[in-house]
Amino acid sequence: MRFRVLGPVRMQPRTPTAAKPRVVLATLLVQSNSVVSTHSLIDELWGMEPPRTAATTLQVYVSQLRKALLEGGDTEERGQPLLTQPPGYLIRVGPDDLDLAVFESLRARGRAAYDERDYATASRLLADSLALWTGPALSGIPHGPALQATAIRLDELRSEVLEQRIGADLKLGRHQELIGELMALAHEFPMRETLHGLLMVALYRSGRQSDAVQAFHRVRRALVDELGVEPDASLKRILSRVLASDPALAWNPAWARAARPALSPSATVSALPAARDPERSGPLLWLPPALTDFTGRDEELARYERLLAASGAPRIVAVSGRPGVGKTTLAVQLAHRAKGFEAGRILLAMRDSAGRALTPYAAMSALLRRLLRPVPDVLPSEPEELADLLHRATRARELLLVLDDVVSEAQVRPLLAAVPDAAVVLTSRRPLGALEHARHLVLDVLAPRDARSLLLATGGPRMAEDPAAVDRIARLCGRLPLALRVAAGAVAVHPHWNAAGLARRLADERTRLGALSLGDLDVRGGLLAAYQEVSEAERHAFRTLGLAPLPDFPLWIAQSLLGMAPDAAEERLEGLVRSHLLEARPSADGPEPVRYGYHTLLRSLALDILDQVGGEEAATEATARLGRACLLRARAADARLTPGRDRLAGVLEPDLQGPAAHDPSVVVPLRWFQAEAPGLLEVLRRLHASGLWDLACALASATSGYYEACGLWDDWETGHELALDAARQAGNTLAEAVLLRSLGDLAWQRRHTGRAADYHRHAARLFTLVDDRVGAARCLTGEADVLLGLGEFDRAEGLYTRALEVAAEEGDTRGCAEARRGLALVALVAGRPSEGLAQLAECEAAARSLGDGRWRGYARRTADLVRGGDEGWARLEVRPGVWLMDDTRRIAA
Repeated sequence: MRFRVLGPVRMQPRTPTAAKPRVVLATLLVQSNSVVSTHSLIDELWGMEPPRTAATTLQVYVSQLRKALLEGGDTEERGQPLLTQPPGYLIRVGPDDLDLAVFESLRARGRAAYDERDYATASRLLADSLALWTGPALSGIPHGPALQATAIRLDELRSEVLEQRIGADLKLGRHQELIGELMALAHEFPMRETLHGLLMVALYRSGRQSDAVQAFHRVRRALVDELGVEPDASLKRILSRVLASDPALAWNPAWARAARPALSPSATVSALPAARDPERSGPLLWLPPALTDFTGRDEELARYERLLAASGAPRIVAVSGRPGVGKTTLAVQLAHRAKGFEAGRILLAMRDSAGRALTPYAAMSALLRRLLRPVPDVLPSEPEELADLLHRATRARELLLVLDDVVSEAQVRPLLAAVPDAAVVLTSRRPLGALEHARHLVLDVLAPRDARSLLLATGGPRMAEDPAAVDRIARLCGRLPLALRVAAGAVAVHPHWNAAGLARRLADERTRLGALSLGDLDVRGGLLAAYQEVSEAERHAFRTLGLAPLPDFPLWIAQSLLGMAPDAAEERLEGLVRSHLLEARPSADGPEPVRYGYHTLLRSLALDILDQVGGEEAATEATARLGRACLLRARAADARLTPGRDRLAGVLEPDLQGPAAHDPSVVVPLRWFQAEAPGLLEVLRRLHASGLWDLACALASATSGYYEACGLWDDWETGHELALDAARQAGNTLAEAVLLRSLGDLAWQRRHTGRAADYHRHAARLFTLVDDRVGAARCLTGEADVLLGLGEFDRAEGLYTRALEVAAEEGDTRGCAEARRGLALVALVAGRPSEGLAQLAECEAAARSLGDGRWRGYARRTADLVRGGDEGWARLEVRPGVWLMDDTRRIAA
């Protein structure tokens, strides 16, 4: 082996002497053949306060490791194993090059042999896996958060393998030779109850009943004195059987036999399951323990407890939901809480250790091996005979089965048909909608209150010190139970962490999933399993739709990103919804009946995969399609809301035509903008980041009418500042002029008069450069508005007049309406109401010609106020929805 982590971290031919390069090596090795991000490595080396030169120093460490690896002499043949691969580094390791990989392989084979009751092979394989260890895992180096969690996990795995190897040796009758080893282990781990139970069994089988009783009392004293708790129920059961001299606890030579005769399909059930496993008493129980800190889901548990307790009708509960939502946890909790089921409660995983789906035959065989005592080595080979045997083994027995991680209805139908008397709880990633007689429960994320309670219950006292940070963590985790447990566990096991620091680590969407990993709990891995299960077409859609704006998006956005027809795009979306990779959210008030969105962590996964798989060029092309689709509809809506206003319409991206321009959803423009405006601003950011300058400028211009109409000053400014930079990057003088004029209007509305006048004058010069007389004249109107607010009525009137002359010459109806509105205001404040009313009438006529209901209503409303006397227009509305209150009162007086 070339690399070792099961003990001191070492590599051949030479291990670096400095600790930091060995930390990098260890971090890469425990995630071998996978990319480890630069962010994770820096976090491992320096924690939450890295030096400013962290990235450069990390590159030095990687260079040192590469140099050491080159000294092996076989690098030319095998290639440099340490590779740079964005967003970090990857080390290539063969199956026999790393002791951890060999350990995992031997461990898996040993466990499989144990499950098949080949105890001799299991003992040998498990012993070989333990022989690889040379000390505590990952020793000799400082541990950051990931290495600390991995070291804990590996040491726990070592203990589990040791216990299973001892269990196999006990089955083989080696109880006397195990006593010394078990006594030493019991001394080393005084509160590990499983080891003490194995010691008690070994002593009892060696004829040392009193010593077995004393072993129980030693561990009980340790638990009571140190922890204040009593031994668990399994240890107490072993004691009661020792005290009762239970003959079933003695060793049975039949356990060590290599093979048994095949089970005849005609064998009667009464002849088979009478004997129980000697380590087991009472009903069969093949369930993980219930969580003591299980939180929420009270209504669901109560409802389905009642269903399982009912008699007569089939009792099948199908639990589905996205990865990490707690399907298995809920099913196990329900199985423990359900009343009755004296024959037993059994959980059966419907996938093997490699994640492959069990066949119906394999599932029925595995269930029979749980049910029958003694366990046959050979079962009927025909599915019909196997189903018949399973039916007779479960007939009239009160059993509760949990079938975990079901792949499809077809996988479980044969099994369910064979166990009609059993109650069944199924879990699956997809809803099993075609399953007969099933009651369905689709799990969602936890309620905010329950998410907070789970964090506080599992995160320890430091989590409770900052309630605001707890709420942020819950939100950033999307209230997903698995993510909440990982986040809380990370705070609990790292003494130098607190809730606020964890919230900061989770804030970056691109690195959030990397921070949600603790030991063998990996949120990214759980979510990735659902992604890998769907078709390649759906995987492409999942990662590409990560570019869609938050918080959700309509069908037409998906259509544009995927470059598909509406029906095909909808079919792809619904497939992702069925796989719980996407959410369908009915929209009663919006222009679209259904909108789609990601769970926050699934969006992080989509963007992460898109970075690795999609490529920058594909992402830019999809963003361009998205930008054009948004621009097309924004222009159509803007043309209805503020007709004739956008000077870039038809100039930038003039080819934007087609049926989408007449999309029924934009017929009510204000409603459409209200639904899509947050997403449009995010799309604008993406266009800017992708260097799609003209699209960014055009989209900003198409949305400013809505921002002005609704007074959304901050969004208006944010989008226009980005677009102004894009115009300058592209060298587009016309776009720069349009955006500067719009920013002038914004500054005027915010009463930043000096800045507003500067924007309008600068924009006018640029319009003149590109020979756009209409744009330059509108800038005169904007500057005149500034002067009007400052009380400089004569200068304002002159600018309004010049603007009106140009607008009339150029046929700019909107420019005429705006200039006449300004001239009406000057006449009113100067005490010439008849002239003001005449200008307002011309303004209304121009607005009617444009089809602009807002300006038409404004002109009519102002005229009515004037006719009502000075008191009626003391709060002067200078544009639709914009007032100059203080100055007007001064002028009217």
